[in-house]
Amino acid sequence: MRRPTCGSATSTLIAARPTRQSGRGAKGPWGKGLEAFPGNQDYRFQSVGGEQRLADLFGPHSQLITYHFMFGPDWEEGCKICSMLGDHYDPLITHLKGRDVALVAVSNAPVDRLAAYKDRMGWRFDWVSSMGSDFNLDFGVTFTQKEMEEGTMHYNYTLGGFPSTECPGISTFSKSESGEIFYTYSAYSRALENFLGIYNFLDIVPKGRDEEALPYGMFWVRHHDRYDETAFVDPYAPKTT
Repeated sequence: MRRPTCGSATSTLIAARPTRQSGRGAKGPWGKGLEAFPGNQDYRFQSVGGEQRLADLFGPHSQLITYHFMFGPDWEEGCKICSMLGDHYDPLITHLKGRDVALVAVSNAPVDRLAAYKDRMGWRFDWVSSMGSDFNLDFGVTFTQKEMEEGTMHYNYTLGGFPSTECPGISTFSKSESGEIFYTYSAYSRALENFLGIYNFLDIVPKGRDEEALPYGMFWVRHHDRYDETAFVDPYAPKTT
C-alpha cells in the first residue's frame, strides 16, 4: 500500500463511503459496510513507552482518531497551525475517551523531540513517531523535497504543491471485537478548519477573521507561547526578493 492516489486501495475505500468534509452537521457512524483496512496493519510507531502498533494506539477503545501533526525529522518545533489545533483537541481527550474514542497525534519526527515539544506546550494527548514506517507515506502527509519543489505532491487527493514536505490531516479507524481494523475517514487541508473552534468565535465579532490583508489566511497564527515575540519568522510566508 502506498500513498492514496486515485488508483490505490485507500482511495477506493474513501470513494465508496460518504464524505463529511463539506457539512459540519453530518453525522456518523462511518465504517458500516466497509471492508477491512486495506494494506499493512502492522505499522510500527515509537512512543515514550516503547514501540507500538496501530492496534495499540486504540488503547481500550474501539475507535481511533489520528491527527497527522506536521513535525519534520529535523524540525526544532511543531507547525504553528497544527499546534493551534493541538490546543483545541487536547482539552477534549477525556471527553472523547468517554465516548469510546482514542485520539493520538502522529508525526514524522524523533519521539524525544516530540516529547520535549509536548512538554513545552503543556499538552496531555498521546503523541507517537511514525519514523521508519510507511504510515505517513500511505496517508499522503509526508513527501520528498523534490516532490515539493516540482509540485508533484499527491496531497488532499490532488496532484499539486504545498509549502512543506510535511502536511496536515486527520484520519479515523475502528476496531472490531476480533481485532480487525477498519479505516473510516480522512480529511486534509482546509477541511481541518472544521476542527478549529476559534474561527467560530472570530466569525461573530465585528472584524471577523480580518485576514484579507495578510500574506496568507493563517499568517497571524503563532505557537501559544510566542505571541509576544516581535522577531517571529513565519516559515510559510511567501518569500520576497
